[in-house]
Amino acid sequence: MPRIEFKKVSKIYSRQSREFVWRFLLEAMGGKKGAPLYALRDVTLTVEGGAAVGIVGHNGAGKSTFLNLVAGLTVPEEGAVTVDGRVCAMMELGSGFHPDLTGAENVRINAALLGMTREEVAARFDRIIEFAGLGDFIREPLRTYSQGMILRLAFAVVAHADPDILLIDEVLVVGDQDFQDKCFGFFREMKRRGKILICVSHAPEVLGRICEDGIWLDHGQVKMQGPLEEVLNAYSGKPVKKVRTRS
Repeated sequence: MPRIEFKKVSKIYSRQSREFVWRFLLEAMGGKKGAPLYALRDVTLTVEGGAAVGIVGHNGAGKSTFLNLVAGLTVPEEGAVTVDGRVCAMMELGSGFHPDLTGAENVRINAALLGMTREEVAARFDRIIEFAGLGDFIREPLRTYSQGMILRLAFAVVAHADPDILLIDEVLVVGDQDFQDKCFGFFREMKRRGKILICVSHAPEVLGRICEDGIWLDHGQVKMQGPLEEVLNAYSGKPVKKVRTRS
């Protein structure tokens, strides 16, 4: 069963400025050092298999840093991150795709980057194309695609990579309603199979259709963790109408 655990995790970035050389010389002569910038500070939490978690917080709260740590794209300066399971992330539209290659060529390359073998790609290729719903466009260069088409193709590949942990950062808002319904069906199947879904979004209605649990990050710290509706109410400062996931 997949699992995510953060133990007293802090992620620190150095402040940069045009006066870097002068600041370095002042610090070398005993001057006061600049304060570190904490993207996350002393975060401790656990996410168990079968959970669908929505993460909220203002810009700069640490949401993307949290996803990057789970994905293994960065490491903490303090504490420990433990991730059990295969992680796939959709944190940038069309990430890993090449505009001059066809949709079909991009499917094969992106699937390989996600850890799928050549045999797995061949066995699932037709299902990926059907899920994306691109028809004959699959033979056209990616530069001719709209953003919505690129999203559908990217999500179709991720869905058929069979992740244990799926990370999503806002990208679903690009898809049309029919495609979103298809995605939500995939999310329900993930939860049924005991997988983990973590979604970052500023849209409560999107989180309400996907998630049951919530985490509120504020200035790099966990302000609240619990049932999604309670977290959204506390974060917004007013009652948020509950949106039930379609069965």
